[in-house]
Amino acid sequence: MTDYKPTLNLPETEFPMRGNLPQREPERLARWSEMDLYAKLRAEGQGRPKFILHDGPPYANGSIHIGHAVNKVIKDMIVKSKTLSGFDAPYVPGWDCHGLPIEHKVETMIGRAGDKVPYRDFRQKCREYASEQVAGQKADFIRLGVIGDWDNPYLTMNFETEANIVRALGRIIENGHLVKGYKPVYWSVVGQSALAEAEVEYQEKTSTAIDVRFTFVDQASTVDLFASDAGEGSVSLVIWTTTPWTIPANQAVSLNAELDYALVDVAINQGRERLVLAADMVDDIMARWGIQQFTVLGRCSGQALEGRLLHHPLFAREVPVILGDHVTTDAGTGAVHTAPDHGMEDFVVGQAYGLETLNLVQANGTYTEGAGEFAGLHVYKADEPITDALTREGKLVHLKKFQHSYPHCWRTKTPLIYRATPQWFISMDDKHLRRDALEAIKGVQWFPDWGQARIEGMFEQSPDWCVSRQRTWGVPITVFTHKQTGELHPDTLTLLEQVAEKIELEGIDAWFELDAQALLGADAEQYDKVTDTLDVWFDSGVTHHSVLRKREELTFPADMYLEGSDQHRGWFQSSLKTSIAINGVAPYKQVLTHGFVVDEKGYKMSKSLGNVIAPQEVTDSMGADILRLWVAATDYSGEMAVSKQILQRTSDAYRRIRNTARFLMANLNGFNPDSDLVAPQYMLALDRWAVDATARLQEKICAAYEHYRFLEVYQLVHNFCVQELGGFYLDIIKDRQYTTQGESLPRRSCQTALYHIAEALTRWIAPILSFTAEEIYEVLPGERRESVLLTTWYDGLFRLDDTVEMNDAYWQQIMAVKDAVNKCLEEARNEKLVKASLATEVVLYVDDRLQQLLSKLDNELRFVLITSSAQLQSIEDAVDARSTDLAGLKVQIKASEQPKCTRCWHHREDVGQHEEHPELCGRCVDNVVGAGEVRHFA
Repeated sequence: MTDYKPTLNLPETEFPMRGNLPQREPERLARWSEMDLYAKLRAEGQGRPKFILHDGPPYANGSIHIGHAVNKVIKDMIVKSKTLSGFDAPYVPGWDCHGLPIEHKVETMIGRAGDKVPYRDFRQKCREYASEQVAGQKADFIRLGVIGDWDNPYLTMNFETEANIVRALGRIIENGHLVKGYKPVYWSVVGQSALAEAEVEYQEKTSTAIDVRFTFVDQASTVDLFASDAGEGSVSLVIWTTTPWTIPANQAVSLNAELDYALVDVAINQGRERLVLAADMVDDIMARWGIQQFTVLGRCSGQALEGRLLHHPLFAREVPVILGDHVTTDAGTGAVHTAPDHGMEDFVVGQAYGLETLNLVQANGTYTEGAGEFAGLHVYKADEPITDALTREGKLVHLKKFQHSYPHCWRTKTPLIYRATPQWFISMDDKHLRRDALEAIKGVQWFPDWGQARIEGMFEQSPDWCVSRQRTWGVPITVFTHKQTGELHPDTLTLLEQVAEKIELEGIDAWFELDAQALLGADAEQYDKVTDTLDVWFDSGVTHHSVLRKREELTFPADMYLEGSDQHRGWFQSSLKTSIAINGVAPYKQVLTHGFVVDEKGYKMSKSLGNVIAPQEVTDSMGADILRLWVAATDYSGEMAVSKQILQRTSDAYRRIRNTARFLMANLNGFNPDSDLVAPQYMLALDRWAVDATARLQEKICAAYEHYRFLEVYQLVHNFCVQELGGFYLDIIKDRQYTTQGESLPRRSCQTALYHIAEALTRWIAPILSFTAEEIYEVLPGERRESVLLTTWYDGLFRLDDTVEMNDAYWQQIMAVKDAVNKCLEEARNEKLVKASLATEVVLYVDDRLQQLLSKLDNELRFVLITSSAQLQSIEDAVDARSTDLAGLKVQIKASEQPKCTRCWHHREDVGQHEEHPELCGRCVDNVVGAGEVRHFA
C-alpha cells in the first residue's frame, strides 16, 4: 500500500536531517571563495544607497577568542541584513598592527632593538610577526561565515595607511590641537613608555596605605594660629598616601583653604605630640589609628596655614604648605602629600606655586642618584624600604595593607605609575575640542541609548590625550622641533607631506633612517628630529581619515561603529577626538556596543576557572551556525552568557528551525513555481492565511533587523517554526499533502503557501544562519541566484484584508481551540483511553460564539484537529465532557470504533466499501482512482 503515498522526502545529500555543519560549512566557504561572492555583492550593490559599518581593528596578536567572534558575527549580521534590505553594504575588515605587545613578543624572539638587533631588522620582524597573526585571525573570522573584503583588508602597518596616519597628524597640527608639554602621564615601567587613558585597565592590587608626619619648621608660631598654648610635644601635619614610593619626590603638602584644621593633642608610642588634621575627620582618624584618648586643642583654617614650612620626613629639605581645591575629606587626613612628578593634580597645583619636577624615577622604574639611599631601587619594590626609613626617622604614624582597584597596563598587565615626562598631547580645551565633541555626541544615535551618557561622562573628565610613545614599532611623530625654543618647524605641514610620501613608498623606516639635512638643509643643525611614536589608539582612531576617506567603496562619516562596551573609553573616544580635531564632525552616525562574554554563572572567561569557550572548538564540533545563532539569541546589550550547556540548547533550537525548513523542502518535491504557483484568490483559506501570517511576520522581522534587535529576530523565527507552523499549519496540511492528488488544487495551494514561506524564511535566517540559509536556498524549486545573499527580502508574499471572513484573527481563534483540544487529547492518551489522535473521535461542546466560528470549517474541522471525527454540539448538552481553559468549550473524547484507512490513517465508516481497494476510505479511493478530492473551505 506504500505506493499510494507520494515520495516527499529529499535525498540525504540535498538537505540532510542532520546538519553536519562542521564538515559542510567549509565546503560552502570554498564555494563562496570560488564564486568571489564579495565581488558579486559589490556589483549587485551598484547604485543602491550605501551603508558603511566601519570595522574597529582588533589587535594582531594571538588567536581570536569568543569575544572576537561575538563582535565579528554581530557586524556580519548587520551587514548582511542591510544588504537584504537593499543597501550597498561593503565590509572592509582591519587590524591594528603597531605597538607594545608585538614589540615584547619580538624581543623574546630576537632581542631588544638597538641592543642585539638593528632597528630596521627589528621593525621588519615586527611586521612579519603581525602578518602571521593577521593571517591566523583572518582564517578564523572567515570560518565564522563573515563576508568581507578579506583579500584587501586595511592594516595600520600598510605603507599607505602609515602615510595617511601621518597626514592625519598633519591635519590635527594644522588645526592647532597638538601641543607639547611636560606632565605626569600613565607610565609603564615594563614597557618603558607613556600610556593614554584608553590603554589603562583596572585590576585588584595590594597596596600600602601610610600616615606620615611632616613636622613644622616653626612650631611655636604654628601653635599660635590655633589660638592655643596647651599640649606638649612636636607639632606635625599628617598626610595619608597609598603610594609610599612617591615620598622621596614630595615637594609640598596641600590643604584646602576652606576646610578647618584641628590641633590634636595625642599620645602615640608612649610620647605626647600635637598633630594637625582636618577637623571634621579627627574622630574617624583616631578610630582608624586605634586611639581613644585625644584632645582637640584648637582650630584654624587651611588658608591660615598656607606658606608654612615643613621638614621633609626623609630628606634634609623643607617643603611648603600649599592650597588646592583637590583636597577633600573623603579619605585620609585632609592633608595631601604632593609630588608633582607623580600625579596630575599634584602637577597642576605645583605649577601654581612654581614647583618643578625632580625626575627621581627613570624610564625603567628605578630611582636615580637623586633619591639618595633609594638610588637604583625599583618602584615596585620601594614601599617597604621607604616605610622602614620612615619608621627609623620616627615619621611613620600608621601603616595598613589593603586591596583596591589599581591602574594596570592593558597589554603587559603590570601596575602603572604616574611619571612626569616631556610628551606630545592633543589638547582637550585649547581649541575647544572637548566642547565640540560633547556637542557632536548629541547628534549620534547610541545603541543602547545609555552609551551617550557614558561617553559624555568620559569626555567631561578626559585629560589632554598623551599621543606620544617611546617605542620602536609604531608610526613616528614626524616633526622637527627647534633645539632652543622647542617650537615646531615653520614649514611643518609641507615637511609632513614630504615625509608621508616617503613612508608611502618605504614604510616607517623612511622617517627613522631619514637624514634631517635631506629635508631641512642648513636648518638641520637648529632642529631636533622627533623619534617618539604615536599611541596605537591614534593609529586606529584616525582610520576615519586613513581608511574611510581613502577607499573608494567607503564613505565618511560611517553609518556605524560597533565594538564592545569598553570602547567608549577606547576606539569610540579616540575616533571622535581625532575626527573633531580634523573634520569638526563625528566620524559615525550610529554607535552600537555589545557586552562581554561570561559563563552561565556570570563569571569572566578564565583558563584557571576552566570555563573558556574557544570559537574554534565550537565551529569544529558544532558548526559556525550554532555559534552565530547563540550570538543572535543572546541579549548583546549586557553580559553574554555561554557554556557547553547553553550551546547545546542553542543547537536544539537550531534543529527546530532546520527541521521546519526540511519539511518545507520535502513537501515542495515536484513543485515548479513557474507552472504550479496558485494565484492568491484561488488558494484555500488556510493557505492564504499562512502566507498572510508570513507577510505579517516579515514586517516585524525587517523592523527588528533595522533596529539591530537580533534576539527579537531569533524569537520571532523560532516561535513561528514552533507555533504557527509546527504546532498548527504544517501539522494540518500533512494529510492534504500525502493524500490528495499531486496536481490537485488542495495540494498545489498548499505547496504554493509552503513555497512562499520557504522563500521568506530562507532570507530571514540568512544574516544569522548563513550556511544553512544557503543550503536551503539552493534546493528551493525555481530559478535562483548564486546565493541567497544576492537577493533582498522576499516580495512574493501577500496580505489578507482584515475584512476577509477567515482572516488572521479568525485563525488565531482556531489555533486557540486546537490547543485546548490537544491538551484534552494528551490527557486521554495519558489515561490510556486513546492512542493516536487519528484514532480518536471528538465532540466539541461549544457556546454560540464558537459554534459560529467552527461551523465555517464544516467537515474540515476534523482535519484541523487531526482527528477522525469532529462534531459540534451545544455546550448546554455537555455530558461527561472535559473542561478546558478556553471559555465556551468542553471536549468529549473517545476511541474510534471505525476501521482504519491504511492510506490516510483516518478511522472512517466507509473503509472497505470499494472492492478493488478494501483497505481505503472513500476519500482516498477518490484521490487514487477518481476525480480527486475537492476541499470546500476557500
